[in-house]
Amino acid sequence: MRRVRRRGLAHEAADRIRESILDGRVSPGSPLREVELAASLDVSRGSVREGLAVLEREGLVRSEWHRGARVMDLRSRDVDEVYTVRAALDRLATLSAASRIVPAQLAELESLVQAMGRALEGDADGLTLIALDLAFHDRVYAIADNSRLTDAWHGVRSQVRLIQLTRIEHDQAHYRDLLVGEHHELVRLMSRGPSEALARAAEEHVDSARRALIHLLGQAPRGR
Repeated sequence: MRRVRRRGLAHEAADRIRESILDGRVSPGSPLREVELAASLDVSRGSVREGLAVLEREGLVRSEWHRGARVMDLRSRDVDEVYTVRAALDRLATLSAASRIVPAQLAELESLVQAMGRALEGDADGLTLIALDLAFHDRVYAIADNSRLTDAWHGVRSQVRLIQLTRIEHDQAHYRDLLVGEHHELVRLMSRGPSEALARAAEEHVDSARRALIHLLGQAPRGR
């Protein structure tokens, strides 16, 4: 077998660029120029190119021949595809977690919901709310204890965060209004074990955001 390559500068470049995208410093649709990034990160253009390839596989970056790389510019179809997959994953994760959850884990989820409430009362920024939102769902997947399901979640998680950034940019008031109530309802239903009501709530939690975002971004994708 060939030796395993050590995690090098390309992955570090990917980490730094990802952070800039997901904290909103680089907007969707923005160009990602290799020369500028290499100078800013103090790495070679080759490392930047490899790092951008990593982010393209994650769905955060699009590369086009002769046009270079850009941050994914969200379209209705992107939201539709990512959130349709997410709804299916969240349904399975939530039901699986409900079948094995213990009181201490329920308390952890409720604590995250309470933290969301405190953040709203303190007029926290959108990034703080998104971090708490994703922390809640990360915990649900951890409780579900299915490594392949968690891997599938991580496959779309970066895109979900980018989509959420777009959501709060366009309609933060709606997001803030629903944040605590929807997550509290998920905890309440999970405490009762797996049920069709829980499955519907998990799916609707994602699907309502999908519908709102598609409306905000414009025309719904074909076939919907």
